[in-house]
Amino acid sequence: MYLDFALLIAVVLQAAIWANRMVSTYITFYTDARRDENPGAVSVVQGVSFLVRLVIWSVALLLVVDNLGYDVTALFAGLGIGGIAVALALQNILGDLFASLSIVLDKPFVIGDFIIVGNLMGVVEKIGLKTTRLRSLSGEQLIFSNTDLLSSRVRNYKRMQERRVPFEFGVIYQTTPDQLEAIPAMVKSIVESVEGLRFDRAHFKSFGASSYDFEVVYYINTPDFNAYMDAQQKINLALCRQFAEHGIDFAYPTRTIFINREEEANFPGEMAEQ
Repeated sequence: MYLDFALLIAVVLQAAIWANRMVSTYITFYTDARRDENPGAVSVVQGVSFLVRLVIWSVALLLVVDNLGYDVTALFAGLGIGGIAVALALQNILGDLFASLSIVLDKPFVIGDFIIVGNLMGVVEKIGLKTTRLRSLSGEQLIFSNTDLLSSRVRNYKRMQERRVPFEFGVIYQTTPDQLEAIPAMVKSIVESVEGLRFDRAHFKSFGASSYDFEVVYYINTPDFNAYMDAQQKINLALCRQFAEHGIDFAYPTRTIFINREEEANFPGEMAEQ
C-alpha cells in the first residue's frame, strides 16, 4: 500500500516536472524568437509562464493531498472565505494582467508606436504585466495601468498609412476675380511639385471677416510628423513666392470704419465736446 502510494506521488511529481519543463522550453523558444520583434509580448509571456507553472504545481499538490486521504472539497470549502478575500484583493492586479494579455494578443500597439491616449501622447517604451509606459515628446515618462489603457480611446499614429492634411489661408478683399480663379490651380501645381504628396482639392471656401478664404487638402504618404512639417513648409514658401509674383496679398485682420458726415453735422456741440 505504501509502495503504491509512493509510486503515485512519484508519478505525479514527475508529470509536474515534465509539464513545467515543457512550459519553460516553449517560453524560451518564444522569447528568443520575438525578443527583438516584440519585447512587450516577451515580458508579458514570461509573467504568464509563472502563473502556468503555479497552476501545474497546485494541481500536483492537490492530487497528492487527495491521495493522502484528505477531503479536497472540504479543504476548498474551508478556504472559501479566505479565497474570496484574496480574490478581491487581487482583483485589480488580475484585471491588469488579463488586460496585458489582451494587448499582446490583439496588438492595438507595440513597443515603438506613437500613440495618443486622451490628451496624453508618447512613444510606447514598455508593456508590462500591470502597466504600460510611454515616453512623452517633452521627455517625461507616462505610466498607465493596462486596464485604464484598454478602457480609453487609443489613437495609434504608427499605423497611419498616409496623413490627410487640410489647411486654410485667406487673401485680401482687394484681390480681383481673375486672381481668385487662378489660386486653386496655383496651389495644385505647388502641392504636386513636392515629392511624396498627393493633391486632393483646393477651393474658394467662404467670405471671411477680412478675407477671401481658401481650403486645401492633400495627402502625404508617410506617418512621419517631421516629413509632414517639411512638406507643409515647402508649400507655404512656394505660395509666398507665387503670390508675390502675381500681386496677390495674404489677408490679415483688418476693420474698415465708415463715418457718416451727415450725422456729425447734426450734432456739432456733441462733436465739439468730444
